[in-house]
This record gives sequence, structure tokens and C-alpha cells, in this order.
Amino acid sequence: MDAGNMAVTGRPASSDWGMEARATLALSAPIVLTNLSQMALALTETALLGHLGTEALAAGMLAVSLHFALLAPGLGLALAAAPLQAQARGAGRLAGGAGRGWVRAVRRATRAALWAVALVLLPSWALLWEAAAVLRALGQAPELAELAQDYTRAAMFGMPAFSGFIVLRGFLAAMERPGAAMWVSLCVVVLNLPVAWALIFPAGLGVFGAGLSITLANMAMLLATLVLIRRDRVFRRFRLLGRVWRPDGARLREVFFVGMPIAAAMLLEIGVFSAAALAMGWFGAAAVAAHAIAIQTASATFMVPMGIGQAATARVGLAAGAGDAAAAARAGWVAVALGTAFMSAMAVLLVSMSPEIAWLFLDRAAPGAAEVAALGATLLVVAGFFQLGDGIQVVAAGALRGVKDTRVPMLFAALGYWGIGLPFGLFMARFGGFGPTGIWMGLGVGLAIVAALMLRRWQRLSRRGSARKQV
Repeated sequence: MDAGNMAVTGRPASSDWGMEARATLALSAPIVLTNLSQMALALTETALLGHLGTEALAAGMLAVSLHFALLAPGLGLALAAAPLQAQARGAGRLAGGAGRGWVRAVRRATRAALWAVALVLLPSWALLWEAAAVLRALGQAPELAELAQDYTRAAMFGMPAFSGFIVLRGFLAAMERPGAAMWVSLCVVVLNLPVAWALIFPAGLGVFGAGLSITLANMAMLLATLVLIRRDRVFRRFRLLGRVWRPDGARLREVFFVGMPIAAAMLLEIGVFSAAALAMGWFGAAAVAAHAIAIQTASATFMVPMGIGQAATARVGLAAGAGDAAAAARAGWVAVALGTAFMSAMAVLLVSMSPEIAWLFLDRAAPGAAEVAALGATLLVVAGFFQLGDGIQVVAAGALRGVKDTRVPMLFAALGYWGIGLPFGLFMARFGGFGPTGIWMGLGVGLAIVAALMLRRWQRLSRRGSARKQV
């Protein structure tokens, strides 16, 4: 492979790896900032609800867990647009950019993803409207379930906008110009803080106000991104929303074929963390609140490798669409290395600074804050130990999506999270004497197993012969 690279390019193979690292960093940096800004919305609301009280924080955690579990189908289909868009552009590069066939292919993939999102979110809306009944059936306290429903009934109307924004962000990543989505997200985060505070406290809407601010933020992100794309001279020619009301059966089937395994894998991953949150409810409001602190912190660090994985989808997809299997393999391995390096640093941070991080979410004068902070710090230490596995699995999954390999990773998620991780965690919590900490131990085991399986899968497909066959 290396000799071939020198023969074709006249450069040593190491320079190709260096160029790929720079290209991946350049593409992933705006995507990471976009992810972090979106995470900042949730972190802001968690902090605000924590100052409203332990019950409000616990109810918000339950609501967010259910909300994202039911968002998974729409989000998975939205993410399916990215490899289709990237491979279409890669094919255009292979043809020297001639013709408008690849432009139409990008447009069709975008429209089909928007249609798919709209179709799958309708059942999610029905369940979120009756969230209190769902949560009570899952064993949650009635008062927490009612508060959580206040959040879901307000936040659910932002789900289509958020999924649509993800589709457009995939388009921008495939075009290797993700900066617009980043600036939109950052501006929305800045504006959302005073809006959320005003709705939760002065307006007296509490948990409902937190959900409403998320809906407003998601709608603002979608509309602003559409405006920026429409005003850009290069992007305007794609006419992404032109005749969007006309369904494209062939491309819609492709989006479902690629996207449903992504959606299922995301549902399995989000679902296991949601199940963990529900299991925390068995140990009381303090345990749920501590879980909220740990999961929001771990989710914030996760945004970086997730962004690198999304960049890997675009980079691998561009190379795969152009028929360059060696470049596709190189793009995936560079992304895995970058994600591993970052999460190793985060592991050290979480383990060494856990008490200080926990108190960032709490008012020291609030009743029960000390108990929540102590348990939250313990959970953060456990989270620190599974950072590496979490980073590897999401970056490897992103690389696999670049070659449209989504069904096998879905099976890995089912085995690791639900077949081993969650049962082990519940056993350690109930019978091992570890309580809430045992649940997080199970999450760590599940992530480690999925990471190992994903990495092995990419290793096999990234070999030059297998990669060529796959793409």
C-alpha cells in the first residue's frame, strides 16, 4: 500500500497520514464545536434545574432520557444522509466534477432524509405526549413522572427541527464546509441561556420552560442554517428544499436501508443510558440527580470523539465514493487515533477532578446537595475509566458508516449494551452491593465490549482488499 502511494503521488506514505490528520482535524473541529454547543444547551438546563431543586433536576433527567430515546429513530435516519451525501460528492470528484448528476444525488439524499425523519417521529410524539403514563409504567415516582411530562410536552415539538439540522449539518460536512453549522449552534447557545433562565425562573414555567427553550433553540438552528445555505452562492445550486413535498421512493428506501440500523444502534445506546437513569430512580431522587451530573459531564466529553467520528464518516465516504480504498482506510485509522488521544486525556481529568466537577451543577445551600455531590463524584470516577472505550466505539462507528456498514455495528450494540453491560450493571447494583455505582460499572463494561468489536470490524474492512470490496 505504501509503495503504491509513493508511486502514484511521489510523496512518502507518512506525508499522506499527516495530510489526512490535518484534514480530519480541520473538518472535525467545527463539527466538535457544534456538538459541544448542542451539549451546552443540555448542560445549561441541567444546571438551571439543579438550582430549582433536586426534584426538578431528577424530573428533567428522566424527561431528557425518554426524549432522546424516542428521538433516536429520527436522529439515526438524519445521520444516514451524511454517508450518502459524502459518497455522492466523492463520485463527483472521481468524474472530475463533470455533469450535475452528483449534485442531484446529494439533493435527493438530503430530501429523502428529511422525509424519513418526518415519518418516524410521529409515533415518538404520541409517546412523549403521554410521558407521565410511560414513566409510571416503568416504575418512576408519580410526582417525578408528572414533572417530566411537562418537559417532554414542550420539548417534543423541537425534535423535527433538530433532526433537520442534523441532515443539513451532514450536507455541510460532505461539502467540507461545516463552519456555518458551528456558528449557528454557538449563537443559539449564547441566546438560549437568558431565554431558558427567563422561562424557568421569572416566567415561573419551571421544567416546562426548560423544554420550551430547547424547542425554540432547535427551531432557530434549523432556520438559521437554511438561510445561510440559501445565501451561499455555491450551496444555492443544490436547491436542497426544491420540490421537497415530492417523495423520492428509491432514495427513501436507501435512507431507510442505511439509516434504520444506525437508528437502532443509537436507540440501543441511548436506551441503555435511559434504562440506567430509570434504574437510578429505584434508589431515590438523589441517585437520579447524581446520575444527571455524571451523564451530562460524560456526554460533554463524548461530543469530541463523536464529532471526530462524524468527520470520519465524511472523509471515509468521500474516499469511498471516489473508489480510493487506501485513502478510506487511512481516514478511518487517523480518526480513531485522534479520538483515542482526546479521551485518554479526559479520563485523567474526570478521575482527578470529580468532586469539583460535581459541585458545578449544585447549589451548596440546597437541601440534599452534599449527598448528590458525593455520589455524583463517585459516578464521575467510574465514567473516567470508560472514556477510552466510549471514544473508540463512536469513532469506529463513524468510519464504518462512511462505507455504509451499519447493520453489523447495530448487532454489536445489542450484544454489548443490552446482552452484557446492562444485565451486569443491574446485577452489581442489586446483588453486588454497589447500588447506583454498580449500574455505571455495567455501562463501562458494555462500552468496552462494543469498542473492541467495532475496532475489530474496522480493522478487517480497512484492509485494502476488503475495503475495496466494501466500497
